[in-house]
Amino acid sequence: MASHGGMPQMNDDWPKAKLDKSPRHREWVSIKYGNRTVQAFVVYPEVKDKAPVVLVIHEIFGLSNWARSMADDIAAAGYIAIAPDLLSGFGPNGGGSSEFPDQDATVKAVFKLDPAVVTADLDATADYGKKLPASNGKLAVVGFCWGGGNSFAFATHRQDLSAAFVFYGSGPDAAAIASIHAPVYGFYAGNDSRIGATIPATTEAMKAAGKKYEPVTYDGAGHGFMRAGEAPDATPANKKARDEGFARLTGLLKKM
Repeated sequence: MASHGGMPQMNDDWPKAKLDKSPRHREWVSIKYGNRTVQAFVVYPEVKDKAPVVLVIHEIFGLSNWARSMADDIAAAGYIAIAPDLLSGFGPNGGGSSEFPDQDATVKAVFKLDPAVVTADLDATADYGKKLPASNGKLAVVGFCWGGGNSFAFATHRQDLSAAFVFYGSGPDAAAIASIHAPVYGFYAGNDSRIGATIPATTEAMKAAGKKYEPVTYDGAGHGFMRAGEAPDATPANKKARDEGFARLTGLLKKM
């Protein structure tokens, strides 16, 4: 089975079935800034009071059904989840993630994204989310795989973050770490030496800069365990890591 960034070809049908059963209000929004428009998926929690906003950064596979279902899970925990399609406008016929003919084409397109455009898209999405009437003004970011690395990178850029959550993504250059203000929480797979090998240097750089960084590694889990751990064919280790990882995420969000 072919892989990209350590992640296997995925079945994106079961997340759609899961999402279709959700009782929460979901909507697509067009976020415009400058000459660019970003499509974003927003899910609202069923809560009485205003809620924090969680910016969800998708995997190397684009804004998949799984990424949207992850946003729905976060909303179920009591947060406004907003997931931008960072391939907006870069797909066939000016479309986004859903317009690519296959997974390989999507992955190649994500690899070609300009980091400066990604940061601008995330900024615009975060600004939109914070201004929603249902928002209480607090902002966190969570990313997975490619999105995990970008979650960490966004923490070096965005000064109003309350927390950054990095799922199996690599850390930024040591020089950029000095500008981080928010605590960073890492979620890593035990069977993922490609990313695991980067953790000691990131830990050392964050400590040297006086930044809060708390990495946790889940033994026996593979890269992408948040998705693989809830798939119909999930291994026990991936399922355990997924359950424990999500519980940790929601527990930390409550402390913001």
